[in-house]
Amino acid sequence: MAPANAYAIHLWPPAFTAAVDTVLAAYERDVAALDTASSDEAIWTAVETVVVGLNTADEPCGAIETGEREQLAEYVDTVLTDAGVDVAALTARRDRHRSELTDAWRDW
Repeated sequence: MAPANAYAIHLWPPAFTAAVDTVLAAYERDVAALDTASSDEAIWTAVETVVVGLNTADEPCGAIETGEREQLAEYVDTVLTDAGVDVAALTARRDRHRSELTDAWRDW
């Protein structure tokens, strides 16, 4: 591939993508281990942990921009939804819209 066409390695360096993969894998494990029916606090802690982890991964290179931000926020929501969490109800109990799920901690 011509160097001009190999832009992805510059936008998303291998160290960044590896750090993001690690953070997201831990989030998936954390959510899978939750009793999602019993504790909003445990769910919010998992969301905070993944968002802070993504902040840390993004800090050196600032690779998370609008498109990535939307995809990551959707992913955080989807993992919860797949685990049986009613994300709209979860966020409403904190007077937030579903789209604000990650906002309290997000730097990206």
